[in-house]
Amino acid sequence: MRGDQTAAWQGLSELAKAFSGFDLRDAFAADAKRASHFSQEAPGVFADLSKNHWDAKVESQLLALAAQAGVLTHRDRMFQGEAINNTEQRAVMHWLLRHPAEGADAQALPAPVKAALNDVHQTLNAMLSYAEKIRLDTQITDVVNIGIGGSDLGPQMAVMALQSYALQGKRFHFVSNVDGHELDAVLKGLKSENTLFLVASKTFTTLETMTNALSAKRWFEAQGGTDVARHFAALTTNVEAAGKFGIQTCFGFWDWVGGRYSLWSAIGLPLAIAIGGDKFREFLAGAHAMDQHFLHADAAQNLPIRLGLLDVWYRNFLHYTSRCIAPYHSALKRFAPYLQQLEMESNGKQVDHAGQALPYGTSPVLWGEPGTNGQHAFFQMLHQGTDVVPLEFVAVKNATHALPDHQALLLSNVLAQAQALMVGKSDAGGHKNFAGNRPSTFILLEGLTPFNLGALIALQEHRVFVSGAVWGINSFDQWGVELGKVLAKDIHARFESGDVAGLDASTAQLLQRVRAA
Repeated sequence: MRGDQTAAWQGLSELAKAFSGFDLRDAFAADAKRASHFSQEAPGVFADLSKNHWDAKVESQLLALAAQAGVLTHRDRMFQGEAINNTEQRAVMHWLLRHPAEGADAQALPAPVKAALNDVHQTLNAMLSYAEKIRLDTQITDVVNIGIGGSDLGPQMAVMALQSYALQGKRFHFVSNVDGHELDAVLKGLKSENTLFLVASKTFTTLETMTNALSAKRWFEAQGGTDVARHFAALTTNVEAAGKFGIQTCFGFWDWVGGRYSLWSAIGLPLAIAIGGDKFREFLAGAHAMDQHFLHADAAQNLPIRLGLLDVWYRNFLHYTSRCIAPYHSALKRFAPYLQQLEMESNGKQVDHAGQALPYGTSPVLWGEPGTNGQHAFFQMLHQGTDVVPLEFVAVKNATHALPDHQALLLSNVLAQAQALMVGKSDAGGHKNFAGNRPSTFILLEGLTPFNLGALIALQEHRVFVSGAVWGINSFDQWGVELGKVLAKDIHARFESGDVAGLDASTAQLLQRVRAA
């Protein structure tokens, strides 16, 4: 049942009316156990949700909403391999990519899912074997991943995040934009004999990816490169097209893996080369541990469920339209862009499963920047702006460097920002007044390890699932990206002729201007 059709939704609407006067400072003063009640451990992470605009009554009603909207049933259907992606009639099984090959849980899977699991591990073993071969190849000093969307954002984010585990002597580059300046800048620093190109495209037809791949191949050959088969590999299911390109090494994945959920598949090859097979398996293990938590933990202590329901409360009842992501670790600099695709491409929908227009908002706008940089940019607005923006801090307790006092200063800043947003400061003159009572979530990792990063990413995947299930939408298609692609092909065809017939006046004017000598 769609969330707004439940009794719990109506109950939350009533509770929201009383929340206009809610103040976090009063809530903490009235409840000595608030911090512990709204905090919990989950695999790889500790989360403090106590500085958010909710209370026990609200959370209880949100849990009722999840039950009445069938969130848990929808979750169980996903983990049984049912085709919950109803617009494309596909299962949603990114979770299977990190599932162990053996054990009681594997034996309990439905037969078709168990068969798919065997395929997953055959591909995984082959991919990790190839990754080890590249790691041992001292002639390869540069690995260039050519992809876009989930074929770029995920591996780029993860390679950066786990740079302290990366193999020395190899550099990793990521090219996604069809803007030739990006590829050109990367190629200028490379030698053909030392470079491996990974072409990541499930169909081997993605416009941006294939344009960049063809340009990379032309550069390679112009530099005297002749062995395309050695210096190019493909992450694709279209082995025939890759073969025509000259690529012999291919690693595929399945139609039940969406791009933004594909980091765990062959799309993760750059990460596997960077950190090695054992660490990559730790990365998968962290995600699997979070899968098991999501699948088995009681809803009241199920972190993905609690976060997803909090997102619904903020979006639909308190009408907060965005969420800021502030990771206090420089290696997580691509975490916010990764989450933007994960959440906004999944839940940026205007119709429900049946194609009916929704009368309420869905995905919030996600944005952010690593701390402490963000403090000197947009935190002014978070503290003193007229809009309330929930903020999600991600902090890492232990550093991997030995520079004195840096980590203590970093952690002091993130703790202080969360405190300042809540407590504020009074100033009669006004300009130095901090209203306080600004909501935030605090996620803490002991270390930025492969296991913990895997768990953190899976946590975010599942919270998106929860809010999407409440909203009654299909979180696993992305029809919204298609129209622009179609129109771009039409306009590209007009570049040669200059024909503007049938175009609106603005597009025609702009096309003529960009074509002018």
